[in-house]
Amino acid sequence: MNQIVVETANAERIAYDVLHDVLKPADDVDYLKWAEDNIVFSELESPDYPGPYNRRLFRYFDEVLRALSPDDLCRIVTLAKSAQIGGTVIANIYTGGSMDMDPSWFLYVHPTENNAERWSKMKLAPMLRSTTALATLFPKKSRDGLDSLLYKERADGRGAIQISGANSAASLSQVTMKRQVQDDLSKWENNSGGDPETQADSRSRGVEEAKIFKISTPLVMPGCRITSNFEAGSQEYPYVPCPHCDHMQVLEWENMLANLNEEKPEDAHFTCIECGCEIREYHRQAMVDRIEWRARNPAQKRFHRSFCIWSAYSPLQSWERIAREWLSAKGDPASEQTFLNDTVGRAYVTAGEAPPWETLRDRGANAAYDRGRIHPGGLILTIGIDCQDDRVEWQCVAWGTDFRRWVVDYGVIPGHISEAKCQERLNGLMLQTWANAYGHRIAADMIAIDGNAYTEDVWEWARRHPSGRLIMMRGDNRDSAPLIQRVKKERNQKTGKLLKYSRRFYNINVSVLKMALYRNVAKTDPLERGFVGFPRGMDDEYYRQLTAERRVPKKRKDGFTEYKWEKDQAQANEGLDTMNQAEAAAIKFGVRGLPDVIWKRLEAERETPVQDAQLDFEEGLFARGLEPQTDEDPAKGRPEPTSSKKPGSSWADKWKKRK
Repeated sequence: MNQIVVETANAERIAYDVLHDVLKPADDVDYLKWAEDNIVFSELESPDYPGPYNRRLFRYFDEVLRALSPDDLCRIVTLAKSAQIGGTVIANIYTGGSMDMDPSWFLYVHPTENNAERWSKMKLAPMLRSTTALATLFPKKSRDGLDSLLYKERADGRGAIQISGANSAASLSQVTMKRQVQDDLSKWENNSGGDPETQADSRSRGVEEAKIFKISTPLVMPGCRITSNFEAGSQEYPYVPCPHCDHMQVLEWENMLANLNEEKPEDAHFTCIECGCEIREYHRQAMVDRIEWRARNPAQKRFHRSFCIWSAYSPLQSWERIAREWLSAKGDPASEQTFLNDTVGRAYVTAGEAPPWETLRDRGANAAYDRGRIHPGGLILTIGIDCQDDRVEWQCVAWGTDFRRWVVDYGVIPGHISEAKCQERLNGLMLQTWANAYGHRIAADMIAIDGNAYTEDVWEWARRHPSGRLIMMRGDNRDSAPLIQRVKKERNQKTGKLLKYSRRFYNINVSVLKMALYRNVAKTDPLERGFVGFPRGMDDEYYRQLTAERRVPKKRKDGFTEYKWEKDQAQANEGLDTMNQAEAAAIKFGVRGLPDVIWKRLEAERETPVQDAQLDFEEGLFARGLEPQTDEDPAKGRPEPTSSKKPGSSWADKWKKRK
């Protein structure tokens, strides 16, 4: 008779194994070593530096990763940084290393659920798949609820990653998390439940040894979340030694800017604040090898360590490229903001209000051109149209090189956009032309009409005109929004049908456009980039409307402070709205990116004098947007040209030198 032997597991042994795993002291959580042992960049991920994680290239992140370790007592770690400097890699190391070395419940929050899904597909999934230490912990199970797009649980159940969007209050509730990453924090907007940062922070309130990593490129101050967190923390800056005298110092953008030769951006460098010697890019790696993080608010190091790093320290960006980016952005506030945010890793301090309207009015009263005429140098015309209950208001603006603009005309059409007479006059506006100083009459190149209100009525009129010349737009007040972005396909909420107007509908970042405009209208040199010119003949109400809004703090019921644009309730603001719409039309037309050859072609086409044309004497005198030296004529109350000038002293001579 054969005996059947059945081998069973030793229950006592299993219990001891479980106790061993539970009671065994955790291994040291060393994110630096884990990165070197596990992170390998492909050529697609890092074309310049493929291969294993090279700690020397990212030496400035060593201390950040140490701060994230349980050995550091701080609870919050903040990193304010430039874009494309390796910050996402650090967040991924923190996430993957935690799941491998010290598994727990981990929350990774993005600005929106769409961002979260994109990160899960494009960043997290490849890391889990290609990292040996993680592949066995997170096996792919397409039909398993433990491996979904926004939730990844370890195979042994000892930890999981929940991926959420800050715009969803529900995804930030009813969970307790030991570790967190709050990514792109500056872009977080309040959700239906209030402040998402407070909601996320509260998810770790019940865990004494919790660690929260806040990381982002700054945006706009006041109101920038990552900048506010940095200032609330230890405020640690990267000090490096001078290669000549060994004096420790921070590489400040202002130092590079002071030494910048605009004719030779390839010569970009720093100057030692101690010995005055030049610090060149070939010194960078040796300096970064000896980097020291020094806190300016050391009392906070035990609870909240905050770090700030920018592109000058990174091998991923040359100093020449930094200089060229600045020269390209200089003079245009919107571009300057992008440069300060993405390259310098610093928040852009807003112009919260315009100069007094009387100042702009007086400047317009003494202008060199009349309302209804195109100022010399204005080569492209755009119109912004704003619809109200009983009228439609419009503004025509001429655009030139160096982001300069000149107001051409302003008008009011009575009636509602749905009325036939109003539409007939708008049709006429589409055909209207304005004269320049060279005998040419020019029609608008691009027109933008506000479609946020009376959308169907606006579309009914707009659809009769070519989309290549007329667009619909609506304002987006988020500081983080693109300057202009086509609206995604929208559908009728009742029928589900695709709305036809969505093909020519655009969102514009009116918040940034207002900030940029209010900086630009303060400029008085007509040759300065971004200069805004006003004609004679505009009434006071126009200037009041143009300067009607202020950026002010608003405290919510939940205690969080938001910064919103606000106008005096008794003051209309259509002058500002139509200016923003005209600028949106200019951006859509391509004013910001037109190459010099196109500008020169437009100049040849539109500013070559028409044969036998009788040019206005004053307009001819002010050709190319220049103002002569003047003497005041008390009798006329307007400047009169000075009859005698020294050679080379006129604005025209100065222009020739600039050209």
